[in-house]
Formats: sequence, C-alpha cells, structure tokens
Amino acid sequence: MCDEIDLDIDQLPPELREREQWVCWRSEMRDDKATKVPVNPTTGGFGSATDSVTWADLDTAVAAVESDDADGIGFVFTDDDPFVGVDLDDCRDPETGTIDDDAQAIITQLDSYTEVSPSGTGFHILVAGELPAGRNRRGSVECYGTARFFTVTGAHVAGTPTEITHRQDALVDVHREYVQPDTESTAEPPSATPPAATRDDASEPALNDEVVLTKAREAANGGKFDRLWRGQTSGYESHSEADMALCCLLAFWTGGNHPQMDRLFRDSGLYREKWDEVHYADGSTYGKKTLERAVQQTSEFYDPDTQPREDHETTTKQSVGPQSTQDKAYLAEKNRVLTERVETLEATLAEKQAYIEELEATVDRLEQRVEAVAPRDQDEDPDTESASMWERTRSWLK
Repeated sequence: MCDEIDLDIDQLPPELREREQWVCWRSEMRDDKATKVPVNPTTGGFGSATDSVTWADLDTAVAAVESDDADGIGFVFTDDDPFVGVDLDDCRDPETGTIDDDAQAIITQLDSYTEVSPSGTGFHILVAGELPAGRNRRGSVECYGTARFFTVTGAHVAGTPTEITHRQDALVDVHREYVQPDTESTAEPPSATPPAATRDDASEPALNDEVVLTKAREAANGGKFDRLWRGQTSGYESHSEADMALCCLLAFWTGGNHPQMDRLFRDSGLYREKWDEVHYADGSTYGKKTLERAVQQTSEFYDPDTQPREDHETTTKQSVGPQSTQDKAYLAEKNRVLTERVETLEATLAEKQAYIEELEATVDRLEQRVEAVAPRDQDEDPDTESASMWERTRSWLK
C-alpha cells in the first residue's frame, strides 16, 4: 500500500463487502507513468476487470495485500450490480486535507459513501444508479459503470454517508456538468475525423465483416475471441459480462463502428432476445447500451491505415498493441487457473457420486429388511401397509 493511506476494510459498506468482485492491484511504471495494474488475488498473476475468473472475495484480496503480493485492493463494476464509481483526481492536499471547490461540490451533491484515494490526493465516491450514456471522463473527473475496477482504501470521509445511496438524479446532474463535453469550447473543426466513440452513424466501416473476424481470430487473444464468438461464457460471472467482453473486442477491430458491431454480435453465439429488450429509462435497449459502454471503455482502436500491408502475419501481431506479451502471459495464467478449477470440480463430483452410491446402497438394504420383516398380506389395505412399513423404517433409523 502507499504510505499516505492505509487499508481499513472495516469502513467499507456491507453491500460492497459481500460481493465476490474483488481484485488486487500493483503499481507499475509504463511510459514513465505509474499505473495500477489489476492482479488476481488468488494466484498473484494478471487480473482483468472483464474476466471473473481473476476475481475473488474481499478476504482473499486483503490477504494478498497483507502478504505483500499486491499494493492494494479494488472492486470490479459489472452490469449485474447497481454501483457507479466517481473518481476525483488531484483535488485534495494530502498534507492538510484541503479540498478544492469543485470536488467538494460533487461530494456534497452525490451525498453517498466517499473515501480518500490510495494516493491521498483524490476521492472515490460510490453511488447506486445508472451511468448516463456518453463520455465517462473529462479533466479530473471520471465515472465507472462496468468492466472497470475501482481502487478501494476504506478511508471514509467524515460527514459523508457510510452506506452507498441511490442517487440517480444527482449522478445525471454531475455527469452533465462535469463530464459531458462543453460543446462550445471543445467542438472539433468541421474537417476533423470524429472519434470512434461517436461513430454510431458511420456508413462505411474500415474493414468488412469477414476481415474483422479473421483478424480477431488470428490476434494474440484470438482464442478468447473465438470462444466468445461461439457463445461460450465459461470464466465469466454472468452472460452479460461475456457480452461486454466480446463487444470490447469488436469495438477495437471495427474502430468503434456501432452498426458493424451490432451486426457482428447478432451473428455470434452470445446473441439472445435480451439484446433487443428495452432496459433503460431513456428507451435504450440492452444491446445499444452494451455497445456504447464497450466503445467508451476501449482506449485504442485498430487503424488499418497505420499497419504495414506487405505481411499479413506482421499486421495481425502489430494490431494487438505493445501488450501482446502480457496478453500471452495472462492467457497462460488463466488457463492454469481454469485447469485447477476443473480438477477441483471433478474431485468434488467424484466425492458426491460416491456418496450417492452409498445412499442408494443403504436404501436397497432397508428395502430388503422391510420386505423380509413385513411380507405383503394380500388382504391388507395398501395404504395401511405403507404407513406401517414407514413407521417400522423410522424406528430402525433412530
């Protein structure tokens, strides 16, 4: 943990503590910048905010920190929980505790559980609600809704609630005022290429569907893509998390082209009727909102114009970015964890099967004893006979 803020899990809201959505994190330098990398609390290997195999319960995460296998703990947001995290950076003096005006206004407006961030220079606020559509960060304010992890310290801010409160209206107001772009000051010039996150109406994707599928399957994480494409949800806490994982991959390869992402997802094994159901107050369907969030959470997009064209294999390798080695290591670690889990389940299944066979043998023996001690009287009423046999059997079992 950092020197400024110590971990205090006793201050965490009970509704957060009871969920098995915890990872750890480790501080690493990337591009001369300290980055919090997710860590699997159980194995100490790579963690992922979209892969529930790498999550654990709170006690396991805390134990990993106490054994120096990680620097801190984090909570993973999913579509299946009601939580939204609001991250306020560089707004607190770690020496004096002084808070800047905007941060104080947001904390007061949201009026929910708030804690000091690990660095001591910011705040994390947890509310119950639905993150509004659109961008999720501007300046020093960032909002998390799903497929992200939130570093947690338990350093509760005095004067704020100790529980996570439902604050949908306040969340919408804060998002509109502090996160949504100021159209007058940040509008792009007419000739600028719109960012991938706003390409809902793009008519011509950079790659056709067949090329997207080929490149996705041949990339370093192609095995993961292929399993999701075929509809396999193993390793994910829910079907919704698997949907999000596939959509994030599609977002990268399609450049965030919503119509193409939607078309491809409908052809995948994960597609179900829920995709077209209205799930949100603004009339958005589950599928539309999933695509929007996937594009928001994708920081890099494949650009065929920047890839060398003379060698297909080189193109595929470069398209996955500089972390392909980490991806391979992560996949290897994930395979090892899955193998261990399968072996444990097989052993448990064998034990249960043996117990079932033992119970069946006991039932056979009891039935034989009943038949031997109480042969059927042809003139006896069947209901009376059954009741008598049951009473005798109960007496033997006492």
